[in-house]
Amino acid sequence: MPDTRSGPGWAADRIARLMPEMRRDLDDLVRIPSISGPEWPQAPIREAHDLVARLFREAGVETRELNLPDTAPVVIGELPGPPGAPTVLLYSHYDVVPPGDESLWASPPFEPAERDGAVYGRGTADTKSNIVAHLGALRAWEGRPPVGIKVVIEGAEEIGGGALTTHPATDPDLFRADVMIIGDMGSVRPGVPTLTVALRGTASIVVEARTLSSAKHSGQYGGAAPDALLALLHALSTLHDERGDVAVPGLRRTEWTGGGISEADFRELAEVADGQPLIGTGSLGSRIWSGPAITVTGVDAPGVDRAVNAVSPHARAALNLRVHPEQDAAEAQAAVIEHLRSLRPMGVGIDVHAGPTGNGFVARTDSVAYEAAKAAWSAAWGAQTVMVGAGGSIPLVSALASAVPEADVLLVGTTDGYANIHGPNERVLLDELARATAAEADFFARLAEAGRPA
Repeated sequence: MPDTRSGPGWAADRIARLMPEMRRDLDDLVRIPSISGPEWPQAPIREAHDLVARLFREAGVETRELNLPDTAPVVIGELPGPPGAPTVLLYSHYDVVPPGDESLWASPPFEPAERDGAVYGRGTADTKSNIVAHLGALRAWEGRPPVGIKVVIEGAEEIGGGALTTHPATDPDLFRADVMIIGDMGSVRPGVPTLTVALRGTASIVVEARTLSSAKHSGQYGGAAPDALLALLHALSTLHDERGDVAVPGLRRTEWTGGGISEADFRELAEVADGQPLIGTGSLGSRIWSGPAITVTGVDAPGVDRAVNAVSPHARAALNLRVHPEQDAAEAQAAVIEHLRSLRPMGVGIDVHAGPTGNGFVARTDSVAYEAAKAAWSAAWGAQTVMVGAGGSIPLVSALASAVPEADVLLVGTTDGYANIHGPNERVLLDELARATAAEADFFARLAEAGRPA
């Protein structure tokens, strides 16, 4: 059979024929409730790992299992390329977040359901479809791509990556490649080919006030007894100014100079209620991609529905800090902790506890690999590729980039801004899955033709 992997549209044609098989693989993966975290059953994690390993072996990759302390098993694989060809590392993760309130789902979260050209289910977009895209790109080449392939598919990304985030520094050769394709992103919106070139870092912080041994009658004691919830709210209110900008000293913010999305698109994507403003000042990109954000992600306090007239003895809040892509996340976390510990709202002392951190990332875009990627992604979508930032974090990316600094890193994928990852009714568009897979397969050819990135 003659090799037809040349000319316009070859990758799209190949992927169109492969889509039924890819769809079956996606369904099989989504049916596995591979929720990461020690409080969740570990059998589905093992099942997902084993299925991913088998699928890559069937695609021609020699795989093995990497076991690290307190971390889900990692699928490691390798497929040698032609002599002198560049090597491409393919990354993704098979774990997912919990489904949340299942009553908010239109169909069971772990039973994939197709509606209007999309597959719904937990993990469809984040990020089992990206595993399928890697597999599809290899199948397009019938297991003989023109580049060398390495595979790293982990199972603890959603809880920070565990010991895998420190492993590249101790074993860089395992991850050494000319290009790394991080399959955990996607289009800024459907139909727009997108390369993500920056990720904010992340850090967790818990803030706590404890003032009384137990709750006390608000009529007898309110007005003098120190209210833990009131003190906590005062402390939290100092994290932002009246315009919504982060007000903590020591957090880096720069103007975003790359591409972006309009405020109207952002409002639609974020589902901002009518009449409500966006918070903060400056360009949208500098607020969500190249500046800090502090979000109160949870509060422990008496619930409204069962409230009693009492002074709160204890209150606690969880904070998520997002950090400028080039600022050390631990440094930024320390700045917030120092700010909070310096406060004594109404004389009440505040306890602050540091949680996990993960550094951000900024891609090097002036390379042969990026030129090949822009061409491949533009060809797959029939539109000009845009380069954007992302507010989310992928803990392993910074570790990989530090361990193998010569590698070009492409942050791409199958999802889009409306995929509702981490929310109810998560979905992936089959058209976006097909285009992302075709782009990756085409990129292998373009990179091989261009040679090793400079």
